[in-house]
Amino acid sequence: MNGSEERALLIGAGRGEPGSFTSKVRRAPAATVAHAGQPVLDLLDRRLLEGYQRDFPICEKPFAEIANRLHCRTSEVLQRLATFERSGMVRRIGPVFAPELIGASTLAAMAVPRARLDSVAEWVNRCQAVSDTYLREHEFNLWLVLATPHAGDLYETLTDIRRRTGLDVIDLRLERDYHVDPEFPPWPQPPSGCRPTTAVTYLPGRGPQLDAFDRCLVGAVRDGLSLTARPYAVVAKRTGLSEAQVMERLRCLLCEGVIKRIGLIVRHQEIGYRANAMVVFDVPRARVDKVGERLARVASVTGCCRRTRRAPAWPYNLHCMLHGRNRAEVMSLVDDRLPDVVGDLNRAVLFGGGRFRRRVARYAPEHAFPRLERPAPRLHREL
Repeated sequence: MNGSEERALLIGAGRGEPGSFTSKVRRAPAATVAHAGQPVLDLLDRRLLEGYQRDFPICEKPFAEIANRLHCRTSEVLQRLATFERSGMVRRIGPVFAPELIGASTLAAMAVPRARLDSVAEWVNRCQAVSDTYLREHEFNLWLVLATPHAGDLYETLTDIRRRTGLDVIDLRLERDYHVDPEFPPWPQPPSGCRPTTAVTYLPGRGPQLDAFDRCLVGAVRDGLSLTARPYAVVAKRTGLSEAQVMERLRCLLCEGVIKRIGLIVRHQEIGYRANAMVVFDVPRARVDKVGERLARVASVTGCCRRTRRAPAWPYNLHCMLHGRNRAEVMSLVDDRLPDVVGDLNRAVLFGGGRFRRRVARYAPEHAFPRLERPAPRLHREL
């Protein structure tokens, strides 16, 4: 097996049978490949990674503000953040958007014959709408995250994948987001405890409408903030807004829930979370929201949402994500923490088996964003 191949063990968690195969999973760049052990981090590294995955300062000189809080030099903050990005621990520094509010997105899955897995994944990765492709240990072994500016584009992409591959694609459209905003502390956390309820959530299609200025801003910041003294001024030059207006609009979108958080977007594998599993449940319609809300408050659950069933192939409507240092830790969470919330509901546990591709979701067209005439000042909008 050469350096571009990984050995993956597929364990049937639903309708599939156990077995193993060798798949040419396209590795991320060398800097993003998971390390053999926990990354070596000093106290300042940990304080940056722990403290700024959210609540990143929205001010003229945010890195200087962070340095002031941490009692160090601005140059040291910038240097360490640049190191995080080069090593792959941090994907980018910027906003996490609520996907149902800024475009159309979905989670999809395919049952791909093992002999075709590499070729199908390679073709799917060419689709502009596909941001993530990865394996899960299940008969539905190839999973895709898609994002487009409009729902029609999403439908056309899924139709094209079905036509070109000759394989079915189950479209697991988001119906309700209970908690989809994972953060990963750089040291182990106690699995017990509850998180507070998310302050602002919306059903798909029922949130605030973005105007042309906001969509322009979304496009300008989607790849992250630059590691410069005044990153919001860089965004302002791209959009034609002033630096003050960029910051004002970001605060507005954050208050409205269009932006979930602004901060360091961490890669969980590279920071030490080697194992992850998507645990799915078949919950009666009358109970699913109550169970989902309770499950989302479990501290060890890094994501929880309700998605469309695709029976009989996919009978599950409640999805949650768990991450841990190893598989045993994740299974301990599944067996010890979840039954108190979900009881004996029918479930499946799908461990991650490696990723083919990951990039920033593209909710807006690829062409350059136009410079717009500056709008009147605005902080909050009526919802």
